[in-house]
Amino acid sequence: MPIAIPTLREGDISLRPVRIRDAKLLEQELMENRGWLRKWEATSPYAPMSFDTRASIRGLLSHARSGNGLPFIIESDGELAGQLNVSSITWGSLSSATIGYWVSERFAGRGITPTVVALATDYCFFQLGLHRMEICIRPENAPSLRVVEKLGFRYEGLRRRYIHINGEWRDHFCFALVVEEVQSGVLARWHDGTVPPNAAMITPADLAASAHPLPVTKK
Repeated sequence: MPIAIPTLREGDISLRPVRIRDAKLLEQELMENRGWLRKWEATSPYAPMSFDTRASIRGLLSHARSGNGLPFIIESDGELAGQLNVSSITWGSLSSATIGYWVSERFAGRGITPTVVALATDYCFFQLGLHRMEICIRPENAPSLRVVEKLGFRYEGLRRRYIHINGEWRDHFCFALVVEEVQSGVLARWHDGTVPPNAAMITPADLAASAHPLPVTKK
């Protein structure tokens, strides 16, 4: 079923639906932040990276129409600051989704990312009726690891060579929440200072393992 993409706000930070007419501005933002974003960008092992931003937006909107995604633009005080996508939405007995995002370098460190992740998670839990939200993060991505720590996403484990990023299959740490854990809401729990202090703590064994990527066996 199609999903209506809402506009969600907290102060001067907002999530709004991505639009085809955002293509030019998004492409400019992505190009200006290549050095900042490249090492975290999802890539394809089967095709070169495409910068057809208009086609990318069309694909995201198609996922929303099929009920599988929610593509957002992140804005700070009305200025485009990045993107957040709720993807892999699964209904029925699983009722789960995954969150991915990027924020331009000049907006980093302002609390924008945890705010929009909390807004999107609360919407998926309390408006869409999803049960579980997941975020997977590369071990080297310290800013994103701080986001899940702030919001109390619970650490679930190391996924080896999980997502193709910047031209290679990369390990990821997996974090998740289920709605029963945050009945007051993710944003409210963060603002109230009641986030469990060690929920996102990565086990020493996984930290050690992540320092040694799996060797690739050549055929």
